[in-house]
Amino acid sequence: MKSLKKIMISLTVIMLCITIFVPHSGLAQIVNPSTKKKISIGVGLFNDFWLNTADGMKTRAINQGVQVLGTYNMPLGKSNFSFAIGLGISIHNLYWNYRYQGDSVNFQFVKIEDSLSYKRSKLTMPYLEIPIEIRLKTKSKVTVGAGFKVGYMVYGHSKWVGDDYLFKSANTLKASFKGIKNIEKFAYGPTLRVGYKWFNVNGYYSLSSVFVKGKGPDMYPISVGFLLMPF
Repeated sequence: MKSLKKIMISLTVIMLCITIFVPHSGLAQIVNPSTKKKISIGVGLFNDFWLNTADGMKTRAINQGVQVLGTYNMPLGKSNFSFAIGLGISIHNLYWNYRYQGDSVNFQFVKIEDSLSYKRSKLTMPYLEIPIEIRLKTKSKVTVGAGFKVGYMVYGHSKWVGDDYLFKSANTLKASFKGIKNIEKFAYGPTLRVGYKWFNVNGYYSLSSVFVKGKGPDMYPISVGFLLMPF
Protein backbone atom coordinates (compact mmCIF):
# COMPACT_ATOMS: atom_id res chain seq x y z
CA MET A 1 0.00 0.00 0.00
CA LYS A 2 2.98 2.35 0.51
CA SER A 3 3.83 2.09 -3.18
CA LEU A 4 0.21 2.92 -4.05
CA LYS A 5 0.39 6.03 -1.85
CA LYS A 6 3.62 7.12 -3.56
CA ILE A 7 2.04 6.70 -6.99
CA MET A 8 -1.08 8.64 -5.98
CA ILE A 9 1.01 11.46 -4.50
CA SER A 10 3.13 11.65 -7.67
CA LEU A 11 0.06 11.76 -9.90
CA THR A 12 -1.53 14.45 -7.73
CA VAL A 13 1.59 16.60 -8.02
CA ILE A 14 1.65 16.17 -11.79
CA MET A 15 -1.99 17.13 -12.14
CA LEU A 16 -1.59 20.16 -9.87
CA CYS A 17 1.40 21.35 -11.89
CA ILE A 18 -0.57 21.03 -15.11
CA THR A 19 -3.54 22.85 -13.60
CA ILE A 20 -1.59 25.67 -11.93
CA PHE A 21 1.34 26.37 -14.21
CA VAL A 22 0.14 25.63 -17.75
CA PRO A 23 -2.55 28.37 -17.88
CA HIS A 24 0.00 30.99 -16.68
CA SER A 25 2.91 29.98 -18.87
CA GLY A 26 3.88 30.39 -22.49
CA LEU A 27 2.24 27.03 -23.13
CA ALA A 28 -1.12 28.75 -22.82
CA GLN A 29 -0.58 30.16 -26.30
CA ILE A 30 -0.05 26.63 -27.61
CA VAL A 31 -2.81 24.93 -25.66
CA ASN A 32 -5.59 27.03 -27.23
CA PRO A 33 -9.18 25.79 -27.68
CA SER A 34 -8.44 24.48 -31.17
CA THR A 35 -5.38 22.51 -30.06
CA LYS A 36 -7.13 21.14 -26.97
CA LYS A 37 -9.69 19.49 -29.22
CA LYS A 38 -6.90 17.62 -31.02
CA ILE A 39 -4.64 16.65 -28.11
CA SER A 40 -5.55 14.60 -25.06
CA ILE A 41 -3.19 13.99 -22.12
CA GLY A 42 -4.12 11.52 -19.42
CA VAL A 43 -2.69 10.05 -16.23
CA GLY A 44 -4.33 7.54 -13.93
CA LEU A 45 -4.34 4.46 -11.73
CA PHE A 46 -5.82 1.01 -12.27
CA ASN A 47 -6.11 -2.37 -10.62
CA ASP A 48 -5.35 -5.69 -12.33
CA PHE A 49 -7.64 -8.66 -11.78
CA TRP A 50 -5.69 -11.74 -12.83
CA LEU A 51 -7.58 -14.51 -14.61
CA ASN A 52 -6.81 -18.12 -15.40
CA THR A 53 -4.20 -18.49 -12.67
CA ALA A 54 -2.63 -21.88 -12.01
CA ASP A 55 -3.83 -24.23 -9.28
CA GLY A 56 -2.49 -23.11 -5.91
CA MET A 57 -1.51 -19.68 -7.22
CA LYS A 58 -2.76 -16.76 -5.13
CA THR A 59 -2.70 -13.13 -6.21
CA ARG A 60 -3.27 -10.07 -4.08
CA ALA A 61 -6.67 -8.37 -4.29
CA ILE A 62 -4.97 -5.03 -5.03
CA ASN A 63 -2.47 -5.16 -7.90
CA GLN A 64 -2.09 -1.44 -8.51
CA GLY A 65 -0.75 -0.01 -11.72
CA VAL A 66 -0.18 3.41 -13.28
CA GLN A 67 -0.73 4.75 -16.79
CA VAL A 68 0.20 7.89 -18.73
CA LEU A 69 -0.85 8.61 -22.30
CA GLY A 70 -1.14 11.27 -24.94
CA THR A 71 -3.27 11.07 -28.09
CA TYR A 72 -3.93 13.11 -31.21
CA ASN A 73 -7.62 13.40 -32.03
CA MET A 74 -9.06 13.70 -35.51
CA PRO A 75 -12.75 14.73 -35.79
CA LEU A 76 -14.87 12.61 -38.11
CA GLY A 77 -16.57 15.26 -40.18
CA LYS A 78 -18.97 17.51 -38.28
CA SER A 79 -20.19 14.72 -36.04
CA ASN A 80 -19.54 14.27 -32.32
CA PHE A 81 -17.25 11.34 -33.13
CA SER A 82 -13.46 11.44 -33.46
CA PHE A 83 -10.60 9.03 -34.05
CA ALA A 84 -7.59 9.14 -31.70
CA ILE A 85 -4.14 7.56 -31.82
CA GLY A 86 -1.15 8.14 -29.57
CA LEU A 87 1.54 6.84 -27.24
CA GLY A 88 1.39 5.74 -23.64
CA ILE A 89 3.08 3.90 -20.82
CA SER A 90 1.37 1.52 -18.41
CA ILE A 91 2.97 -0.38 -15.55
CA HIS A 92 1.28 -3.61 -14.43
CA ASN A 93 2.11 -5.34 -11.16
CA LEU A 94 1.41 -8.92 -10.13
CA TYR A 95 1.67 -9.62 -6.40
CA TRP A 96 1.58 -13.37 -5.85
CA ASN A 97 2.79 -16.39 -3.90
CA TYR A 98 5.45 -17.32 -6.47
CA ARG A 99 9.12 -16.38 -6.61
CA TYR A 100 11.73 -16.17 -9.33
CA GLN A 101 14.32 -18.92 -9.54
CA GLY A 102 17.08 -19.46 -12.04
CA ASP A 103 19.95 -17.89 -13.96
CA SER A 104 20.50 -16.61 -17.51
CA VAL A 105 20.02 -20.11 -18.94
CA ASN A 106 17.48 -21.81 -16.69
CA PHE A 107 14.69 -19.67 -15.28
CA GLN A 108 11.26 -20.23 -13.88
CA PHE A 109 8.77 -19.07 -11.28
CA VAL A 110 8.10 -21.51 -8.46
CA LYS A 111 5.56 -21.52 -5.65
CA ILE A 112 6.95 -20.02 -2.46
CA GLU A 113 7.75 -22.73 0.06
CA ASP A 114 5.86 -22.74 3.35
CA SER A 115 9.20 -22.54 5.14
CA LEU A 116 9.91 -19.10 3.64
CA SER A 117 8.58 -15.91 5.17
CA TYR A 118 8.22 -12.96 2.83
CA LYS A 119 6.83 -9.44 2.75
CA ARG A 120 6.60 -8.97 -1.00
CA SER A 121 6.98 -10.99 -4.17
CA LYS A 122 5.90 -9.27 -7.33
CA LEU A 123 6.34 -9.22 -11.09
CA THR A 124 6.44 -5.77 -12.69
CA MET A 125 5.66 -5.30 -16.38
CA PRO A 126 6.03 -1.82 -17.93
CA TYR A 127 4.68 -1.46 -21.47
CA LEU A 128 5.24 1.21 -24.10
CA GLU A 129 1.86 1.36 -25.81
CA ILE A 130 0.09 2.57 -28.93
CA PRO A 131 -3.59 3.21 -28.12
CA ILE A 132 -6.29 3.88 -30.72
CA GLU A 133 -9.83 4.92 -29.93
CA ILE A 134 -13.14 5.98 -31.44
CA ARG A 135 -14.64 8.69 -29.23
CA LEU A 136 -18.08 10.16 -28.78
CA LYS A 137 -18.21 13.48 -26.95
CA THR A 138 -21.65 14.87 -26.16
CA LYS A 139 -22.68 18.47 -25.55
CA SER A 140 -23.08 17.61 -21.87
CA LYS A 141 -19.30 16.87 -21.76
CA VAL A 142 -19.80 13.14 -21.38
CA THR A 143 -17.24 11.11 -23.33
CA VAL A 144 -17.39 7.48 -24.40
CA GLY A 145 -14.39 5.84 -26.05
CA ALA A 146 -13.94 2.34 -27.43
CA GLY A 147 -10.59 1.24 -28.74
CA PHE A 148 -7.64 -1.12 -28.81
CA LYS A 149 -4.04 -0.91 -27.69
CA VAL A 150 -0.80 -2.77 -28.33
CA GLY A 151 2.06 -2.67 -25.85
CA TYR A 152 5.73 -3.66 -25.91
CA MET A 153 7.38 -4.60 -22.63
CA VAL A 154 10.45 -2.48 -22.02
CA TYR A 155 11.74 -3.59 -18.61
CA GLY A 156 10.10 -6.64 -17.06
CA HIS A 157 11.50 -7.58 -13.66
CA SER A 158 10.67 -9.43 -10.46
CA LYS A 159 11.18 -8.20 -6.89
CA TRP A 160 11.52 -10.14 -3.65
CA VAL A 161 11.54 -8.96 -0.03
CA GLY A 162 11.73 -11.78 2.48
CA ASP A 163 13.88 -14.64 3.74
CA ASP A 164 17.23 -15.04 2.04
CA TYR A 165 16.67 -18.17 -0.04
CA LEU A 166 19.63 -17.39 -2.33
CA PHE A 167 22.48 -17.33 0.20
CA LYS A 168 20.66 -19.14 3.04
CA SER A 169 21.53 -16.41 5.55
CA ALA A 170 19.47 -15.03 8.43
CA ASN A 171 19.29 -11.60 6.80
CA THR A 172 16.31 -10.24 4.90
CA LEU A 173 16.83 -10.48 1.16
CA LYS A 174 15.83 -7.55 -1.04
CA ALA A 175 16.45 -8.55 -4.62
CA SER A 176 15.43 -7.52 -8.12
CA PHE A 177 15.69 -9.99 -11.01
CA LYS A 178 15.97 -8.50 -14.50
CA GLY A 179 15.96 -9.85 -18.01
CA ILE A 180 13.24 -12.44 -17.40
CA LYS A 181 12.88 -14.22 -20.73
CA ASN A 182 9.73 -16.29 -20.27
CA ILE A 183 7.42 -13.25 -20.40
CA GLU A 184 5.71 -12.27 -23.65
CA LYS A 185 7.09 -9.04 -25.08
CA PHE A 186 3.79 -7.93 -26.60
CA ALA A 187 0.43 -7.33 -24.95
CA TYR A 188 -2.79 -6.27 -26.67
CA GLY A 189 -6.51 -6.01 -26.16
CA PRO A 190 -9.64 -3.82 -26.34
CA THR A 191 -10.23 -0.78 -24.15
CA LEU A 192 -13.33 1.08 -22.97
CA ARG A 193 -13.60 4.50 -21.35
CA VAL A 194 -16.50 6.56 -20.00
CA GLY A 195 -15.92 10.03 -18.61
CA TYR A 196 -17.30 13.37 -17.61
CA LYS A 197 -15.08 16.42 -18.11
CA TRP A 198 -11.69 15.50 -16.59
CA PHE A 199 -12.65 12.29 -14.83
CA ASN A 200 -12.82 8.96 -16.70
CA VAL A 201 -13.42 5.36 -15.71
CA ASN A 202 -11.60 3.00 -18.04
CA GLY A 203 -11.00 -0.69 -18.58
CA TYR A 204 -8.67 -2.96 -20.54
CA TYR A 205 -9.13 -6.64 -21.37
CA SER A 206 -5.88 -8.38 -22.29
CA LEU A 207 -6.15 -10.89 -25.12
CA SER A 208 -2.54 -11.96 -24.67
CA SER A 209 -1.04 -14.18 -22.01
CA VAL A 210 1.68 -12.82 -19.73
CA PHE A 211 3.97 -15.83 -20.17
CA VAL A 212 5.41 -17.43 -23.29
CA LYS A 213 3.40 -20.51 -24.18
CA GLY A 214 4.75 -23.56 -22.35
CA LYS A 215 6.88 -21.46 -19.96
CA GLY A 216 4.20 -20.35 -17.52
CA PRO A 217 0.47 -20.34 -16.82
CA ASP A 218 -1.84 -18.96 -19.50
CA MET A 219 -2.88 -16.06 -17.27
CA TYR A 220 -3.89 -12.54 -18.26
CA PRO A 221 -5.22 -9.37 -16.59
CA ILE A 222 -8.41 -7.33 -16.74
CA SER A 223 -7.57 -3.75 -15.74
CA VAL A 224 -10.11 -1.34 -14.25
CA GLY A 225 -9.28 2.15 -13.06
CA PHE A 226 -9.61 5.89 -13.55
CA LEU A 227 -7.95 8.37 -15.87
CA LEU A 228 -7.65 12.14 -15.41
CA MET A 229 -7.56 14.02 -18.72
CA PRO A 230 -7.23 17.83 -18.29
CA PHE A 231 -6.88 18.25 -22.07
